[in-house]
Amino acid sequence: MSDDESYELLGFDNVVLPVGNLGEAVGFYERAGFPVAFRLDEAGIALLKVGKETPGLLLRLDEELSHRQPPWAAPRVWLEVRDARATADALAAAGIQPLDAPFPGATGWTVEIADPWGNVIGFTDYGKRPELARTVQP
Repeated sequence: MSDDESYELLGFDNVVLPVGNLGEAVGFYERAGFPVAFRLDEAGIALLKVGKETPGLLLRLDEELSHRQPPWAAPRVWLEVRDARATADALAAAGIQPLDAPFPGATGWTVEIADPWGNVIGFTDYGKRPELARTVQP
């Protein structure tokens, strides 16, 4: 690794998730609370907003991808929320069943969901480590 500033890692751009049906995927993620920043059906992409940050989840159409259950070894993207247990309740109310009950971790609670193509999204809070949180903990 070089000390060259031009190679410095500055942060995330977007996290790209392959999906088999763009319309179905956008509907799933909207129910999960993700606003659509833009959608370009002709390019087979849709960008979902994550908080106030510019980068987001970029859904990319892969028509050969079929519905699948996520294996435990599937990559995961975890996003910060104020309260992961309340998020689990809201997801269930929207018809999205969490993979498991919320579980405790080093910073607080986490709940995970999987989209119909096996992409796993986690929602984690910082109840145990509020000094590290982006949000003000209640």
